[in-house]
Amino acid sequence: MLVPGPDLPKNDVIIAVNWTGVYVVDDQEQVLLELSFPEITTVASQKTNKVFSQTFTLSTVRGEEFTFQSPNAEDIRDLVVYFLEGLKKRSKFVIALQDYKAPGEGSSFLTFLKGDLIVLEDDSTGETVMNSGWCVGRCERTGEKGDFPAETVYVLPACSKPPQDILALFSLESAEHGRKLHPQQVNGTEAREKPHTLAEYAVDHFRPPPKRTMSKALTLTSARRGNPEELWRHSREPLKQPLLKKLLTKEELAEEACFAFSAMLKYMGDLPSKRPRIGNEYTDQIFDGPLKHEILRDEIYCQIMKQLTDNRNRISEERGWELMWLATGLFACSQNLLKELTLFLRTRRHPISQDSLQRLQKTLRNGQRKYPPHQVEVEAIQHKTTQIFHKVYFPDDTDEAFEVDSSTRAKDFCQNISQRLNLRSSEGFSLFVKIADKVISVPEGDFFFDFVRHLTDWIRKARPSRDGTSPQFTYQVFFMKKLWTNTVPGKDRNSDLIFHFHQELPKLLRGYHKCSKDEASRLAALVYRVRFGESKQELQAIPQMLRELVPADLLKIQNANDWKRSIVAAYNQDAGMSPEEAKVTFLKIIYRWPTFGSAFFEVKQTTEPNYPEMLLIAINKHGVSLIHPQSKDILVTHPFTRISNWSSGNTYFHMTIGNLVRGSKLLCETSLGYKMDDLLTSYISLMLTNMNKQRGTLRIK
Repeated sequence: MLVPGPDLPKNDVIIAVNWTGVYVVDDQEQVLLELSFPEITTVASQKTNKVFSQTFTLSTVRGEEFTFQSPNAEDIRDLVVYFLEGLKKRSKFVIALQDYKAPGEGSSFLTFLKGDLIVLEDDSTGETVMNSGWCVGRCERTGEKGDFPAETVYVLPACSKPPQDILALFSLESAEHGRKLHPQQVNGTEAREKPHTLAEYAVDHFRPPPKRTMSKALTLTSARRGNPEELWRHSREPLKQPLLKKLLTKEELAEEACFAFSAMLKYMGDLPSKRPRIGNEYTDQIFDGPLKHEILRDEIYCQIMKQLTDNRNRISEERGWELMWLATGLFACSQNLLKELTLFLRTRRHPISQDSLQRLQKTLRNGQRKYPPHQVEVEAIQHKTTQIFHKVYFPDDTDEAFEVDSSTRAKDFCQNISQRLNLRSSEGFSLFVKIADKVISVPEGDFFFDFVRHLTDWIRKARPSRDGTSPQFTYQVFFMKKLWTNTVPGKDRNSDLIFHFHQELPKLLRGYHKCSKDEASRLAALVYRVRFGESKQELQAIPQMLRELVPADLLKIQNANDWKRSIVAAYNQDAGMSPEEAKVTFLKIIYRWPTFGSAFFEVKQTTEPNYPEMLLIAINKHGVSLIHPQSKDILVTHPFTRISNWSSGNTYFHMTIGNLVRGSKLLCETSLGYKMDDLLTSYISLMLTNMNKQRGTLRIK
């Protein structure tokens, strides 16, 4: 065990973690150290090639850092993070990080001082604070209640009020106590006038500067520039070694650090390059390393701060700030460097510095990304745009623009859209990205730009262009209902009007449902009403538009004029009904069918001789149904609880029903295996979540 924090009496210890905190005990079960979760500010692990030298570090609000060596370092870190995040989501207690004054008398805003404990109210929880801009709470010191901005507070990972001695630590003004939690406010104007540099930090953490043989013989240019050996100042020289001492012994990572610095010089224009600064080539070279290796993150931040210190070239400095903005949206630095980075950003006058600081705080809250910035992010900051608006398309042929930032996860994006459209819930809805000929659902836990970046790279590798240039793929974002588990027409009007109707209509017209002639006429009359309302002029044209009204497999069962007669009769029965009511009525009819809310797939099956070779497969809330493609009879429905295994590839989808060894297998040929796989995974995941919720409520009762 390594301890750079306060010494513990023993070196070989046992770490115990439960919902109250982290305990360090010896082999006699004597507690050597007790850390409750509200005291822990961060936890990080360091990966090395040797399994027994992996370490993890716990930082506390007191400014202590405890580092432990263990082959299970990552698992322990993940467990502590899981508890910290879970407690923060449920927490009702936040601490003010700065003074906040209500804008105007008699407003609904809350005034408080740094260090005040605020108890969240009106259904606000730690999750609200982390996912939205505003929250409601009561200041314990004043008893006042009101709204306040989320970025002014820190969520305490606690379900009950932490003891007074721990709360007192947060209000201590000394940098020693405050530095581990959050960037502290710089008081007075002095800090504004004197921008913070890494000069002092470099003394302890940078490698020693190279020794010069002609140190006394100063040339005129070096005399003008000051001491050329100050590694923390801007330089146009590529690095031969990393800045940080801790990387010197790690050969591969040291090379990666120097490679990233060269890319930084090229991006900023300090090193001539034949390749223009377009796309994300240089930003990939800079950020790929630190995203893969946590130990490189401090190095990259130090390199960026170095290049922004005493940089006399305005264009180079502007581009350096672009890199700072991108970095703060991707990953945070270690606790060790956080105070320096925060002071650096707080004491700069550049407009991007404050935005970078807010991005850093968001990244500390929301976690770090997996992939380097997407081209959209790089181009946004190059055009001096710190807000990125993304167009989202809906099934009713409308679209709206939504703000997305580097730390937006798909789940947050879905909730933002649901709120804007006044939907009752975002459950079952998903974002889909259409790129080339694929439409892929975004997993709700993924950062939006990470997913799009990963998808674009994957498509690019799968389809290299003939002339060797990198093909450019544009993408569109759709928001649609994916899982129809709790969908009941008439319950959520806006969902019915914008999504459910427009997603169900094409399935009906393709002839995927088993539908009687009378039902088809009734539904066709409702579709006509949705399009034309009370206007009867277009009734004459029904024979010409039958394909847009009647299921494809029923068109031939009677002639066009007979269809027209039965549709007009059904239309007249609904006289006075509005187009909106027609949409809901349409859905209520289809809702009676077992195939309502299905995703349909036409496949070729090779395993079941009793079924036709060409099959229609429907995946819906009941499970996976196999349907006869002509008669539309459901041959069998396999509930999700009976499906034990499934897999997919570019040309197939396989599924095992029942026992893994003796169960029956279904092998299908299809190019949409990836969609079937994702849908099955999502439905089963939702089913398990709901089962766990029910078990939880049963236990509570």
